This record gives sequence, structure tokens and C-alpha cells, in this order.
Amino acid sequence: MLTGLNHITIAVSDVARSFNFYVNTLGFTPKAKWARGAYLSLGDLWLCLSADTVALREDYTHYAFSIRSGDFDEFAQHLKSSGVREWKTNKSEGKSIYFLDPDGHKLEVHDGDLDSRLSACTAHPYEGMEFF
Repeated sequence: MLTGLNHITIAVSDVARSFNFYVNTLGFTPKAKWARGAYLSLGDLWLCLSADTVALREDYTHYAFSIRSGDFDEFAQHLKSSGVREWKTNKSEGKSIYFLDPDGHKLEVHDGDLDSRLSACTAHPYEGMEFF
């Protein structure tokens, strides 16, 4: 039986550049680095950066990271002053900033959780939404 998410691996065109972004801009903890990759952590998340050809996607797939509400505004300003490019404007509950990493992977920092999202959806459900 599955017990949870094990890790996320993303293709990066330049390991050093992505390592710097995820560690110094986003605050991941470095665990290991080699010529073609790196292992980083953030809370319980294990992230692998793997040197490869990056294929950009035009869909809504993205990776969202949690932040405490009280830290959101300062961190969002930090991201903006770091020069990240935003790819979407937040329209859902809570505060979010949607931005791209150096290879164009879509990322989000969000101050809510599943419970806050479901609560908002109970008040204003999406079209055809069914709750379990």
C-alpha cells in the first residue's frame, strides 16, 4: 500500500544554477551534489535535481510549497526582488505567488492547506464539484 509521496525529480539544464536557486532563493537544505544532480530537502520533501534536456509544458502542472501566513508577504517580496518571473495571478483562497524556476518549471508558494481549500470550496464550489 502507498504511504505518501517519496520524492520529486525535476530535469534541470544547469545543476549549479538550479542548486543555487533552490538552496539560496527558496531555502532548501542541500544533502548531496554531484556532476549531474543534487539531493535537497524541505521539511519532509526530498527533491532531486537531475541534469537533462528540459521540456517545457504549457499545462497547469506545478509544484506548490507551504508557508506560514505571517511569513508570506516577506517571502513573496524576497522572490520578486530575486527576479523570479511570475506565471499566474492568484485567484484561489489564501495567498499564493506563482513563479518559474531557472528552467521554467512552474512553482507556487501558498499559505493555505487542503482543509482551507476545501472550506473555501464548500462555500463556493467549482463547477460539478463533489465532496467525499
